[in-house]
Amino acid sequence: MTTFADRPNTALLVIDVQNGNTGSAHNRDTVIANINTLLERARAEGVPVVWVQHSHEQHLPRGSEQWRFVAELVRQESEPLVHKEYADSFEDTELEQHLAGLGVGRLVVTGAQTDECIRATLHGALVRGYDAILVGDAHTTEDLSEWGAPTPDLVIAHTNMYWAEAHAPGRRGGTVETKEVTFG
Repeated sequence: MTTFADRPNTALLVIDVQNGNTGSAHNRDTVIANINTLLERARAEGVPVVWVQHSHEQHLPRGSEQWRFVAELVRQESEPLVHKEYADSFEDTELEQHLAGLGVGRLVVTGAQTDECIRATLHGALVRGYDAILVGDAHTTEDLSEWGAPTPDLVIAHTNMYWAEAHAPGRRGGTVETKEVTFG
């Protein structure tokens, strides 16, 4: 359904599953296990996997332990790596070039932080012409309720709820569980 008629492929997008923003994330171990399940399935089916890694001078300085991907997830050398400094994984990055080169018009989205980088990338994908499917049990966030945000479980539930019905002319969103993901 994507607006990219010449891009029939799907890619698994793994966003910011880094030590610095998942250490105290909600349901961390289950989310990472679900992402690993999706990685195994994507690789077995020959589906491209694209990794996104956030940098921030104070919170995720490039090269630091906080900046590194969690040890449980292993990126293969052949899988594109996109470095970013903004919430939207498309903003001022090479993500679009990688996806165009792979013929990708549909994204299956996983990662962290639900309330910032996941949401921004989902919306960024949809407005740029991609279908963007959120894996509802493969994204997470920290508890920011001390600063007025809802608790992480509510942030995740709300994102899953509203993205389930996301759509725009010629493209769609949607929310599925890990076991329901199809890459075709």
